[in-house]
Amino acid sequence: MKPRIAVLGCGYWGANHIRTLKSLGVLYAVSDANRARAEGFASEQECRAIDPDDLFRASEVDAVVMALPPQFHAQNAIKAVEAGKHVLVEKPIALTVADAERAVRAAHAAKRIYMVGHVLRFHPAFEKLKALIDAGELGEVRYIHSHRLGLGKFHTENDALWDLAPHDLSMILAITGAPPVEVRGEGAALLDHLSDFAHLHMRFANGLRSHLFASRLNPYRERRLTVVGSKAMAVFDDVEPWDRKLAIYRHAIWQDSGQWAFTTNEPTYVPVEEGMPLTRELQHFMDCIENKQEPRTTGEEAIEVLRILTAGTIIHSRHKADFLAQQAGQ
Repeated sequence: MKPRIAVLGCGYWGANHIRTLKSLGVLYAVSDANRARAEGFASEQECRAIDPDDLFRASEVDAVVMALPPQFHAQNAIKAVEAGKHVLVEKPIALTVADAERAVRAAHAAKRIYMVGHVLRFHPAFEKLKALIDAGELGEVRYIHSHRLGLGKFHTENDALWDLAPHDLSMILAITGAPPVEVRGEGAALLDHLSDFAHLHMRFANGLRSHLFASRLNPYRERRLTVVGSKAMAVFDDVEPWDRKLAIYRHAIWQDSGQWAFTTNEPTYVPVEEGMPLTRELQHFMDCIENKQEPRTTGEEAIEVLRILTAGTIIHSRHKADFLAQQAGQ
């Protein structure tokens, strides 16, 4: 039998989960602190609306997808797994590493699936890129940089770093297979006290370097991950059409009489199977539940993402005291 899944949080991204789970035939219920909003989705999608206080006691619910403001993720994930539910928790899974660790430990103790909504790990172009890297097509990976730029969305709790960077950090960690040993952050807040621009610079134990740029005040959209290897370079550009999303550049660089020389080559576009990352992510969640297997995007990986975000957080004066107090509580 397919699992019966409820969505907790009927906001912008929760609505995408609701519609996708309905299309997969596993949407059982929706839940939101705003009862009218939940009932609206329940009527539209022909499912049940359950109050958040009653959701975890509903024995007929097998799993819960959580798309809440991040400060509520950990406490609700703990309630869910202790009630016997599997969980998929949207990013970021908490605002502190300590809260995230408590939630992941609770899931392990309850022997429940704890999966994280790092949706770009399920993008067909990234899956293909990862396969090419693992097969040695790029040689030794030496540098990774990612740009995630656009206009909005603006949150009261999350700045550009915490809202946008988890996507790219998850992909970078999947490629490196290890967390960085050094993280530096730079940012700027223009609208209020939360950073609208953020840069992260990372160094890994094997010498690999990585740079991440996130912005929610940019006049154009950019969704690009570039991987530089010793044999070739690759670019995953999610703004491009499907037949150009993944490009391989085989430029040649060499030394000639003590001087560096190079030749450039046109990119080779790698065929990529079309598919919606969110659909593939939720199908993977269903498969993990049915087959009792560990998800691709684990809680442990999300904790590493949180450690990087915390290390790279730009502490502006208007919320510095709150941030330091929060970290002291860990």
